[in-house]
Amino acid sequence: MKRVKTYTDAGVVREVKVFNVADRVDVKTARPPRPRFKDEAEREAHRLGIARRRHAARVNANFTPASLYGTFTCGSAYELHTFAEGRQVMDNFVRKVKYYFPDAKIMMYMGRGKTTHRIHFHILCDGVPEAELRKLWTFGEVARIDHLREHNYYNGIDHGPDYTGLANYLFDHWTPEQGSRRWRGTRNLAKPKPGRPMEVKREYSETRPPRTPKGYILVECQKTKYGYFYFKFVRKPAPRSRAKRQP
Repeated sequence: MKRVKTYTDAGVVREVKVFNVADRVDVKTARPPRPRFKDEAEREAHRLGIARRRHAARVNANFTPASLYGTFTCGSAYELHTFAEGRQVMDNFVRKVKYYFPDAKIMMYMGRGKTTHRIHFHILCDGVPEAELRKLWTFGEVARIDHLREHNYYNGIDHGPDYTGLANYLFDHWTPEQGSRRWRGTRNLAKPKPGRPMEVKREYSETRPPRTPKGYILVECQKTKYGYFYFKFVRKPAPRSRAKRQP
């Protein structure tokens, strides 16, 4: 058996996988072995996990503290009764933003309020000034627009601009009634950057992770139930700036 290590960079996040393959497998094209599932529910849970991780990587690869996160609602004149109507509004808005800001990167989502049950929208946007984004939304109210956080904490650890938590929150906004598409993205979204797979001799474990890349910190180690090791590194965050005291 060969032991293979692969990694993927997405923004400040580096994800590393270590797995075994047969000796006959070419390391350059090696992939984690396909897991065996007890039933279709377990297979679907595996697929959902892959989709969730890919979505988070796409978010981290494209957005920074200079990017915006917004929540939009529709007024009575644009009241939505179905997600099909909502998708039309969302598609039209993304096209409208791209018309005025061709280089803008956008990921947009629909959801339904827990108490009002009204359809609303969330957006991740880069390359558009906040004032212009507010001006372009003419379908109702802009509930909020904020810059993405420079420091995000998970389990008490500062991950810096790692937006995995926000990405998972938006990923879970989807419901089956929305159809197959979980989000609307522009074509210019960057993809996470995969590294070259390499054969390694050292044995890894949750207590013996790979060497931490320079400028990164290790934030997660686990042996998955699918038989491979997963390690997550993030770039060492810059120190938080302290607010200047007023004289």
